[in-house]
Amino acid sequence: MGSFERIDAVADAIARAHFSGERQVLVLSAMAGETNRLYAMAANVDTVAPARELDMLVTAGEQVSIALMAMALHRRGVNARSLLGSQVKVRTNSQFGRASIESVDTELLTQLLDDGVVPVIAGFQGVDAAGEVTTLGRGGSDTTAVAVAAALNAAECQIFTDVCGVFTTDPNIDPNAQKLDSISFEAMYEMARQGAKVLHPDSVACARRHGVVLRVLSSFEPGSGTLIRFDEPDHTVSGIVGIAVSRAQGLVSVAGVLENPQAEVALFQALCAAGIDTDLVVQARADRALAFTLSQGAIESVLAEVDKLAVVHALGEVHFEPSLAKVSLISTGKPAMAEVAMRVNELLEAENIRVKLTSMSEIKLSVMIDEAHLQQAVRSLHRAFGLNKV
Repeated sequence: MGSFERIDAVADAIARAHFSGERQVLVLSAMAGETNRLYAMAANVDTVAPARELDMLVTAGEQVSIALMAMALHRRGVNARSLLGSQVKVRTNSQFGRASIESVDTELLTQLLDDGVVPVIAGFQGVDAAGEVTTLGRGGSDTTAVAVAAALNAAECQIFTDVCGVFTTDPNIDPNAQKLDSISFEAMYEMARQGAKVLHPDSVACARRHGVVLRVLSSFEPGSGTLIRFDEPDHTVSGIVGIAVSRAQGLVSVAGVLENPQAEVALFQALCAAGIDTDLVVQARADRALAFTLSQGAIESVLAEVDKLAVVHALGEVHFEPSLAKVSLISTGKPAMAEVAMRVNELLEAENIRVKLTSMSEIKLSVMIDEAHLQQAVRSLHRAFGLNKV
């Protein structure tokens, strides 16, 4: 929904499918940049605006896009009706700004479909038990679409984006990235969690939980896109499916924490209370330090929380590094990740790229490096693990 031209293009595609006999329910996000504009407006009035009022404000973006889409469809002879999350009764909890969907009422949607009407639903928003408007957080329209598809037992949930599918890595970093015809839910969830922007992790988890068939398609060009599968597609020799990246990361290390379990618990309680999300957490036994990664913009807040704790708990030296990037290799689960880690470190060392922190799970290996070396590292690893275009 980037522009009026995109609305027209999407409306054309929807009309063609409608007149060919498809029963469709649309879920739309706001137009490009609109949600950011609304948040900026709020910041001009109050930099710490109440979360309830922020939700009331930013849901206006989706209200605009659904009305425009319904108008565009009507012009093409399609009977369509725009609907807010509250009208559909997308029920959520009461966590403003980051609500979770609890249920979707299908009565109105089923009635409209039976009457030949295309429902056009505002994504990203819902309503709690008290009737308060809530939002689902960034990427929430994807999650709305999956939840609606699950409630309606839809044959497929199609997510239309500005790319033609899921790639082995960001094509802006490596032009040799391949579009995947299919990928497993487990691998897609890790790709999304580690920085791939195509799908929001919550939407993937919701689809997996409810057994919703998911497909990523382009709203700009025709094609089959990428199917998110319940089994593991056999399309990789190395066992590595793709490489996800997260930019603008930071690393904080607090010495002496491992000698004081109470301080460790207090540290993470303080970070949680302050709304600071940490990512990779590693215990460095050499200097008894606890190291963790986070968004670069949160470093100052973390240091402030550590200073407060130091008054109560005996903490050692605190070190921090900004301007880092996280590079994550996602696997099918077949290769031994310890061997993958050894190979990654050897490859990056040959490129004179220092790995500052390593973390692994059964299907994921993440390394932290200087962001200045991101493109060089990704291209080298992408090629070495056989992900380049053939």
